[in-house]
Amino acid sequence: MSEFVECMVEAGMKKFETNVTPDETNQELRKQRNDLKEELERARDRIGWLENELHHGERGAIGDFVKRNPGATYDEIVQHVIDTAAGRVTSHLEDLEGNALQVKTDENGRELYYPSKDGGSE
Repeated sequence: MSEFVECMVEAGMKKFETNVTPDETNQELRKQRNDLKEELERARDRIGWLENELHHGERGAIGDFVKRNPGATYDEIVQHVIDTAAGRVTSHLEDLEGNALQVKTDENGRELYYPSKDGGSE
């Protein structure tokens, strides 16, 4: 409180109210804090789920193929991954465009991918 009084005196005020009325009660502040903690926890859970989906998506594609093709050989699984990779890569690139990647087209019509200038990452 002394810094407040000092500032008021420096500003030329000799008479001022030293009682400060809080905008919100402690109970309201606690509720806001708890709401923010819950929101943070939900966001962390969602991020964890998304990371899990991203990292395990490829394994899942292989697992689904083997379920649909019991007894598949190693070569058949590799061929399936090769055959379906372009579609999965396209999907990932579309998700990354604008955030982590910038796309430019060269004079031959090929799409060239560069890191985003804003440094975004996923």
